[in-house]
Amino acid sequence: MAELISAGKVLFPKNDQGRPREKKFRNEMRAEFIAFRSVIDGIHTADGTQEIRSLFDVDLFAFPKPTELIASLIEQVTADGDIVLDFFAGSGTTGHAVLKQNAAESVKRRYMLVQLPEPLDPSNREQKVAADFCDKLKLPRKISELTKERLRRAAKRIDEENPLFKGDSGFRVFKLASSNIRAWEPDPDDIENSLLKNTEHLVQGRAEKDVLYELLLKLGLDLCVPIETRSIAGKAVHSIGGGVLIVCLADGLTKEVIEPLSAGIVAWHAELAPAADTRVVLKDSGITDDIAKTNMAAILNQNGISDVRSL
Repeated sequence: MAELISAGKVLFPKNDQGRPREKKFRNEMRAEFIAFRSVIDGIHTADGTQEIRSLFDVDLFAFPKPTELIASLIEQVTADGDIVLDFFAGSGTTGHAVLKQNAAESVKRRYMLVQLPEPLDPSNREQKVAADFCDKLKLPRKISELTKERLRRAAKRIDEENPLFKGDSGFRVFKLASSNIRAWEPDPDDIENSLLKNTEHLVQGRAEKDVLYELLLKLGLDLCVPIETRSIAGKAVHSIGGGVLIVCLADGLTKEVIEPLSAGIVAWHAELAPAADTRVVLKDSGITDDIAKTNMAAILNQNGISDVRSL
């Protein structure tokens, strides 16, 4: 108060019946941030239970947090484009709340949820309903499966209730695993055999999609960038991030296949017209010989794609 008075920002009344008022200048007039009070009124645990019941028709979780509570916190401390992280996803309330608040404000926050695949025991009275629900949908009896199912149903409902909102309500699921790329661990006493064993650099049994996402991590690209796949010269080719990364992990890249494959990649690259330089990644063991590898690099280089690498 003393600071306001010294700054000439207090208007005192002319009579004893009036009240002092704060003087504000036009350039200082703006919306003021109002923080949470100590007690949040109007939001109850029962609201969270009702939300789960309305999505699943049964009470799958005990005392789930209401989305209104989490949405209020999100509104208070985040802005458009922020990422909301929940290390203990549980029923997926945080993801649901982000989608709900995005639709309310027409913004594009993202969420990242972490949930261990904790098993559900049907012999446990508190977990039986959830376990039976998983059986009904032919899902593994795990809490993480219910988290994903809740997000699917919540997204569908929010899209239906907000037809004018064009935000993305989808999500991707990742599981922690060891690298898809084999580490070079030679036997000093048998280098020849070590070289033969490491001819194939990728771990057996891993899907192409697994390798693609590891490449995204290693190259520092967003895990949510769009991925498009085309068949070129009979081989699957993936464009990631609008052509910033082009990957072919196919086998049988012979001299006969390399030319039409390279031409197809060049044509697709021109069609995509990426904003940044393009990197092409091939599976080293998929290329039959050095001549094919050299020819492909030359064709791509001649057409403006100079960053060609192999796994």
